[in-house]
Amino acid sequence: MLVSTLIISGLVVALWFAGEHRISQIFEQVNKLQQNPPMWLEAPMVTGKYLLAPTIALFIGVIAVMRVSPLPRTWSRRVVVGIVIILTLRYVTWRSLSTLNLANPLNGVFSLGLFVLEMLMLASSTIQLFLMLNVKDRKRAADIKSQAVIDGSFDPTVDIFIPTYSEPTFILRRTIIGCQALHYPNKKIYLLDDTRRPEMAELAKELKCNYITRLDNLHAKAGNLNHALTKTEGELIVIFDADFIPTTNFLTRTVGFFQDSNVALVQTPQSFYNADPIARNLGLENILTSEEEVFYRQIQPIRDGADSVVCAGTSFVVRRSALLETGGFVTESLSEDYFTGIRLSANGYRLIYLDEKLSAGLAAENIAAHTTQRLRWARGTLQAFFITSNPLTIPGLSLIQRLAHLEGLLHWFTSISRVYFLIMPLMYSFLGVIPIKATLPELMFFFLPYYLVNLAVFAWLNNHARSALLSDIYSLVLCFPLALTVIQVMLNPFSKGFKVTPKGTVNNNYTFNWKLALPLICLFILTAISLWRNLGMSMIQGVWAPEVDNTVKGIGLGWLWSTYNLIMIGIALLILLDAPKPDIYEWFDLRRVVKLTLDDNQILWGVTTIISEAGAEIALTKTPLELLPNSTLHLEIAEENLQIGAEIIQTGINNEYHTLKVKYTSLSLTQHRRLVKMLFCRPGQWKRNKTPGELQSLLLIFRILLKPRIFFNKNLEVTPIALTKL
Repeated sequence: MLVSTLIISGLVVALWFAGEHRISQIFEQVNKLQQNPPMWLEAPMVTGKYLLAPTIALFIGVIAVMRVSPLPRTWSRRVVVGIVIILTLRYVTWRSLSTLNLANPLNGVFSLGLFVLEMLMLASSTIQLFLMLNVKDRKRAADIKSQAVIDGSFDPTVDIFIPTYSEPTFILRRTIIGCQALHYPNKKIYLLDDTRRPEMAELAKELKCNYITRLDNLHAKAGNLNHALTKTEGELIVIFDADFIPTTNFLTRTVGFFQDSNVALVQTPQSFYNADPIARNLGLENILTSEEEVFYRQIQPIRDGADSVVCAGTSFVVRRSALLETGGFVTESLSEDYFTGIRLSANGYRLIYLDEKLSAGLAAENIAAHTTQRLRWARGTLQAFFITSNPLTIPGLSLIQRLAHLEGLLHWFTSISRVYFLIMPLMYSFLGVIPIKATLPELMFFFLPYYLVNLAVFAWLNNHARSALLSDIYSLVLCFPLALTVIQVMLNPFSKGFKVTPKGTVNNNYTFNWKLALPLICLFILTAISLWRNLGMSMIQGVWAPEVDNTVKGIGLGWLWSTYNLIMIGIALLILLDAPKPDIYEWFDLRRVVKLTLDDNQILWGVTTIISEAGAEIALTKTPLELLPNSTLHLEIAEENLQIGAEIIQTGINNEYHTLKVKYTSLSLTQHRRLVKMLFCRPGQWKRNKTPGELQSLLLIFRILLKPRIFFNKNLEVTPIALTKL
């Protein structure tokens, strides 16, 4: 269907450029209709301040609703979503009947292309808005159902699978320790080694967990999981990726839902204990939330309301009997998790989304790994069109479920729209293309209310996971490789296999990703030239110079479009400059009272300012006697009943407090278990941060451009520690 559509469209365009009479006549008639739209699509003949009245009224209205209901509730969400849907339909009607420029083939092709790709994005967002009318929150249900788990009246056997391919031992060690710390007695833990590494077998033996491997790597992660199914017997199966560590209450909060025999799977959010590379490279680790936050705060709750929860590959519990009934984990696609969930839904089972952060893992540690991960997700999801588990055609799903899955598929195609939006100002500047024809009053009356209201409610609707401006930056960084991947999948869906996201990496220098940057650099140069040309034309003609047909040439804002693109591309190029990461361990801002006993029996008290699996920084409560680097001491964290031998590696003064940086000289298994539990496993420790609002985001954008991290932020990391082997 896709190929046929492209061929037919290409043929029509070719005939139009060739001057074929019938085709040209059709477009001439359509162009006349565009120039003479219905009267109700014309802006009122009033002064500008009255044209702004709808925008002001709607803007004030949605702001008032959000002030009364700071967090979206059922009534407030439906009011806001209803307003946005109406404005979207109004805008689409105006765009389709009044703004297309079909005066000649060149203008017509670009105008129609822009319209189609814009409608593609609006279709995806409108489906989301429709699904937002019914959002599920399972926290109260979890409170009730967990009681049976806590008091022991419901305790099904649980097998915890930790699949691994190439992850370092130190990452697997803390994941296994975290799983062993779970407050649930009836569990078994299995390390599923798909590379047959001796060190993995030794690790499993040391930590006393079960070890499973196989002779081949057929079907990658899905094959690994399916092999483990044949070797285990637990009623429920929990999957944690190699880098994901659960909080101690993970099972008590999730297992209770399986008292309902129709529930096959409970998915929880993915949290991350490190900043994603985009935030890190911009120097905004403590300001930006990870990219996945939008998915888990907004998309998954509305998917739950439509009974179409996405199985996300880690941090979920699944019923073994339901899994076996549907044929195990799907091996047809790279996204075995997503399609396994679809099969369960198609067989009549329910998938639940519990919106509580009950585990955390490692986000991709550099932009190349981030790209590898996203492209795999895109390829795996879009393979839906070519397999039997296609959510649009598989028997057993309801219309609303198919609609929700359609939105997920359309999302990846919007990367093509994003590329087109970047290129469009170049067509205006270099080819004189006018993609949209509209007067200033029309823009004020039809476009401005739609745009400003969407901008105002964007972050509120996604529970402050991402502002619209920052979301645009995230989508721009990978739009070229994603668009290329989408096209490749449509032409050859199974040309590439499963690529594991590398974890546990170290980088001591700034590195620039030239491969990803090349198309953006070319576009940056062309956009800069385009901006210069557009500004020149604006100075000659006037920004709002009307043509003979009394419409604004190219909306008269080609230069503004170029400026916006230039700023965003500039930020994207900064993102592709990976900041150093000299330490394999993550450091946490965690306060714990510590007692330090030195070799000379001097006792000092202090508070940890940052702490990791390898060392700590401590602010002392009083001025110590002379402390020398390489001196040894005994460190005691009383709250955790944890005592560790340590060595001073650095002393200093911070905010008038004397500070010490220490590295642990040795860790026993018991000490490491307590340390991991303190750092990663405390219930409720993974908090949700609010993203900056639109105005703050705008200021952040200028701050990023004026003060790039590479020049102005020298304190990239804790001083690297020469780590002992754990």
